[in-house]
Amino acid sequence: MRSPSGPTVEWLRALGAERLRELLAARPDCVRAPDPRTLGELADRLARTGSVVQALNRLPLPCLQTAEALATLPGPASHEALQTLLGTDSETLAPTLRILADHALVWPDLSGALHLVTTLRDAWDAPLGLGPGLEELLSFVTSEQLRTIATTLGLKPGSRRQARVDVILEHHGDPGRLRDLIASAPEPARALLERRAAAQEPHLITYGIPQMGSAERWLLERALLVGRDWSYEPGQVPAEVVRALRGPDWHAPFDPAPPRVELVGLTSAEVEREAAAAATSFAGQAASLLAECAARPPVALKSGGIGARELTRIGKATGCGEPVVRLALECAYAGGLVAYEGTALAATADYDTWAAQEPADRLVLLLRAWWLLGLTPSASRDEDGKVLPAAGRQGTCSRCLAARQGALEAVAALPAGRGVADPAVIGARLHWYRPLADEAPQDATPFATVIEEAELLGVLARGTLTPLGAALLDEDPAALHDHARRLLPAATGTARIGADLTAVVTGVPTARLNELLDCLADRESRSAASVWRFSAASVRRALDAGLTADGIEADLREVAEGPLPQPLTYLIADTARSHGRVRLAAAACVIHSDDTALLAEIAVHRRLAVLGLRRIAPTVLLCRTEPSAALDTLRAAGYAPVAETADGEVRVERRERPRAAPPSSQGPRVCVPVPRSPAAAAPSGDLAARLLAAPDRLPDPDPERGIPFQTDTEEILAGYAKGLTLTDVRQLAHAIHESEPITIEYVAASGSRTIRTVSDIDFDPPVISAYCHLREDERTFSISGIEGVQPA
Repeated sequence: MRSPSGPTVEWLRALGAERLRELLAARPDCVRAPDPRTLGELADRLARTGSVVQALNRLPLPCLQTAEALATLPGPASHEALQTLLGTDSETLAPTLRILADHALVWPDLSGALHLVTTLRDAWDAPLGLGPGLEELLSFVTSEQLRTIATTLGLKPGSRRQARVDVILEHHGDPGRLRDLIASAPEPARALLERRAAAQEPHLITYGIPQMGSAERWLLERALLVGRDWSYEPGQVPAEVVRALRGPDWHAPFDPAPPRVELVGLTSAEVEREAAAAATSFAGQAASLLAECAARPPVALKSGGIGARELTRIGKATGCGEPVVRLALECAYAGGLVAYEGTALAATADYDTWAAQEPADRLVLLLRAWWLLGLTPSASRDEDGKVLPAAGRQGTCSRCLAARQGALEAVAALPAGRGVADPAVIGARLHWYRPLADEAPQDATPFATVIEEAELLGVLARGTLTPLGAALLDEDPAALHDHARRLLPAATGTARIGADLTAVVTGVPTARLNELLDCLADRESRSAASVWRFSAASVRRALDAGLTADGIEADLREVAEGPLPQPLTYLIADTARSHGRVRLAAAACVIHSDDTALLAEIAVHRRLAVLGLRRIAPTVLLCRTEPSAALDTLRAAGYAPVAETADGEVRVERRERPRAAPPSSQGPRVCVPVPRSPAAAAPSGDLAARLLAAPDRLPDPDPERGIPFQTDTEEILAGYAKGLTLTDVRQLAHAIHESEPITIEYVAASGSRTIRTVSDIDFDPPVISAYCHLREDERTFSISGIEGVQPA
């Protein structure tokens, strides 16, 4: 893979230290450790395909349109030629060129001519639908054919091959003369060219001795169609001819401003009110979801991730829809609140700290995890319609991150006090800000899933950006915390306990109140207000956990907004009175009680015959069943026994709360954000000066100290496909370079494994697009999902 290091080094030196510092701040991905030590090394990093792809994902539509237009012009191109092609002026084009220069994709040389990075010039097969230029096509034509073309056009062919090429290029370089030549063509020949210009035949016109007719021959003899008469390869229409057919008024598409949308007036109070409601609701739902996962960790699929069945169970238990369940789980997984412990997704020790925080602090962690997440968390299906697991171990997708950032930028540019009337049209503006962003396959309207996530989190509201969204976009953690604390109410530490044996908590309960009510009552609803109901079984459960009747009443009085209702105190007293009247010893096992009548009843109870009871004293029964099984059987029969320890004390039954250890490596889960201001990630102050003073090149690496990558493609593949051996990486890179078929072992995002033979590979990190011989169609494969490579 070629590298434009030479002109890039010249341009970097021409920038000077101050401008170079600005460039390094705009491209922090090129200066991370180890820092570049020479301008040549920096130029290589700037020109590397992976960096170019990442930069393209962050560029708005006019930047891509300008780069594609430059790819059709022979480089270096003049400003005037680019302006003419785009149909614009220098003032309108200047901001776009400045952005491209800041990302080191386009740069002016000392004479002002524009250079386009080579890897970007090769990004389009046929930029603007024009295809290769005449000069490139004539390089494959024999000298005799060139003489025939020049003679037919009435030109002096000259005696040397290059002279013949030059006169043909000069003739076809005049658009007016070229249009006159096309106008004089026979009708069949002109129809062929017009179909090509109208993109009705977007690729190639079939050509070869068996297929060639009079129309093709006429075009071939005048270089309006270029091919080799001895070859069966198809002929091609030069880009100059296509442009002439499109007419003198044709210009390449260029949209310097985002599409206009219908706006409505909004006040900041309206926006903040809706943002606060959405954020408060999500914070409460996330707390309930993670509490459910902490109590009953969901079991992962064999292929990884949490499947649809577990997601449905969690949703039913917490009253949350699937998008909320997926969003909360993915953010919690990325934030380290849950981790895989064996086959289950269990809460970590960080979850206990998070659960004890105020709702605003809980929300901030989830918001930052969502903002940096390298996937669309609530996307539920892949391109084939298969269900995607949640909290999987798949790699990152920078284009998903681009969609999230583009959604916020699309509304951040709206006038103050105005919002989009229909939030569905935000997707059209998002496409302008991030044209390469990925949509979820399930989206009915453009980027509907990303917009819905932003609204659920309170980042977007009423078609505009909320203070939470503005803080995320500005990468300002302090402002994010301040806005969250201002918009979200503090956790509620009190409950209204009614005579109907219910406890109602408005807002988000504190961790202590939530734990207390979960222990003493059964939760019935979760929304803006949570409701718990007391019962004899729930109170007995608290007594089994070691609480006493006096302690339960004391704890409830602390959190009750008024006096405890009489029905509740009676319930607690009645349950406590019967609790523990039957005691089980640990002697495998002995049942004893001071109530001889009660023991006599138990001894003759038909349902308890399975325990193998034998009365050995008026107050003692001998049981052949283990204590835990006997305890369950007695409770199922309607009694309220308790177990004893070996020293005769009541054994306290506390439910274990499983916690996973913080993972040492969960794999790449988040994408590194790009600072919005140069000062946010500026390298050390003397880096620019050191680069300018250093030599352009360092010595080549020593092969004895390690096997170097032979091409940039190998290095990029190894970065994404962590599981591939160096041999597999080189074999895959060879197939990409030589356009050869290859067989891959692939794990899809849904977890299914398959073996595919692919060919015509288009390398577009972090994915490859290729023709799949199994499906007989074009398919896209994530590079991180390739786990094996073998010859086709």
